[in-house]
Amino acid sequence: MLKLFRAIALVEGLTTIALFCVAMPLKYWAGNPALVPPLGMAHGVAWLTYLAGMVMCLPGKGFTVGEVARTFIAALFPFGTFLNDGLIRRKQAARELATASLAGGLSS
Repeated sequence: MLKLFRAIALVEGLTTIALFCVAMPLKYWAGNPALVPPLGMAHGVAWLTYLAGMVMCLPGKGFTVGEVARTFIAALFPFGTFLNDGLIRRKQAARELATASLAGGLSS
């Protein structure tokens, strides 16, 4: 589930980049607002999916209240999901290691 959440966070971050670095400059510097509505909608859907992903993917995965709060706050700042990826990646690696050692202990 953490792998899925990391993918959702990547999409959310990429839509932020597309909106802020492509659509908005085209609107304000080139007078062409055509990309803002579709990219804004894509980013909004990605952001809501990120929040839903937090609710579905994080519980029971060893996150403290502070880490869940950090993950939520990351969604409120541009590029925050990229900065928070290290935390999610470490949690994912720890869970995979725990699962592997548990499976190794069961097969012995």
